[in-house]
Amino acid sequence: MPESSSTFELTQIDETFWEISAPARPDMRVPARVFADGELAQAITRDESLGQLQNVATLPGVVGAALAMPDIHQGYGFPVGGVAAMELPDGVVSPGGVGYDINCGVRLLALPLTESELGDRREAFVHEIARSVPAGAGKGGGRSRDRADLERVLREGSSVLGSDDDVERTESHGCLPGADPDAVSERAKERGRGQLGTMGSGNHFVEVQRVDRVLDPAAEPFGLREGQVTVLIHSGSRGLGHQVCTDYVKLMDEAMRRYGIELPDRQLACCPASSPEGQAYLGAMAASANFAWTNRQAIADAVRQAVGSVLGRQAAAETRQVYDVAHNVAKEEEYDGRRVLVHRKGATRAFPAGSGEIPEAYRDVGQPVFIPGSMGTASYVLAGEAGSMTRSFGTTCHGAGRTLSRTAARKRIAGSDLRRELEAQGIVVRCPSPKGLAEEAPFAYKDVERVVEVVERAGLARRVARLVPLGVVKG
Repeated sequence: MPESSSTFELTQIDETFWEISAPARPDMRVPARVFADGELAQAITRDESLGQLQNVATLPGVVGAALAMPDIHQGYGFPVGGVAAMELPDGVVSPGGVGYDINCGVRLLALPLTESELGDRREAFVHEIARSVPAGAGKGGGRSRDRADLERVLREGSSVLGSDDDVERTESHGCLPGADPDAVSERAKERGRGQLGTMGSGNHFVEVQRVDRVLDPAAEPFGLREGQVTVLIHSGSRGLGHQVCTDYVKLMDEAMRRYGIELPDRQLACCPASSPEGQAYLGAMAASANFAWTNRQAIADAVRQAVGSVLGRQAAAETRQVYDVAHNVAKEEEYDGRRVLVHRKGATRAFPAGSGEIPEAYRDVGQPVFIPGSMGTASYVLAGEAGSMTRSFGTTCHGAGRTLSRTAARKRIAGSDLRRELEAQGIVVRCPSPKGLAEEAPFAYKDVERVVEVVERAGLARRVARLVPLGVVKG
């Protein structure tokens, strides 16, 4: 990432909350604020993400504050880890505030056995997942869909493939309302047609893990116990979602002048949510989100098949889904009596106990939240807390957050060397691209332990279980 061209001053509001106090920006409609501790706050000033956050604070209709999670880093238009709520009906919707990988998200599966019971079958299990889940850029050999079948996926989401139990344990039941396949271009549909059940590249993964520690009684209703084997799936809407973002950034960039919108950064291209362009994007975004949930459902089905092949049919039948959460979406929600469109880019819902949006089985303890670390480091299962509703529009972070660009990471280590380092730690690695593996080196990310501690101290979510990697399949 480039060095920041601005010097940012942050004023500390409390032990985990900061406000950008300089440089002064008279065009900002609301403050720009960051969840961080002192060390993370200093690290955040090193790229352009705080400038991007200030730009978000200039958008028409933005309310409260433009917010950043502790994993914030530079993105397209909006920073990754950014949250912004726009008052409806005339606040704007910005494709850059959702991102190119619409509904990139994570799904956690819990297996009915422990690491010791997995034993020497671990390498065979990771290999079978790698064989069953196509990885890498491009089409990649996923489930091919004819036009009618694909449009059903875009409209109905993961229920097309998922069991009732899986659908119940998926955010929004794996289907956003208002999905409009007609708002998705033919180019986007063609790019997505053969990609269901594929991982993609970049930071996408399927990771086999062990529950290292249980930290909260919520682990029991989540179905997690110490020593248990889990599988964390991270993927999104693939080429279809990328094309939808591309299409609507261009459309809105051309349309903004008609609505009298002037922006400090054209990457924030936007239109009123109530406008024809805004409504079309929201319909296409919802369809892309539904595709992503179906994609993760297909990957989960492939993982269960791998469980069956290596560990037996009974183990596959008893592999249950804990939850599936979205990272990159815009959702209509209500806070303080206001209907708002909450943009979450590289951020995830963290609704507390009692919310009607949470599966009934978890309603007494809060929504499951997943914060992956990086290869070779821990990941966390958390539960949403009430502080998220009063401080962050029901939101927390989605991961550790990058500190180095992919190019910088490749300059520091070769993929073959990183593979040897991980395997020396006992982590089985499958990745078709040494270059792609190097880009995701653990040192390219913030310390997940520090990030999660900030989330907990800020009252956004509490730690439930710590997971450590046993094997990873990378895109």
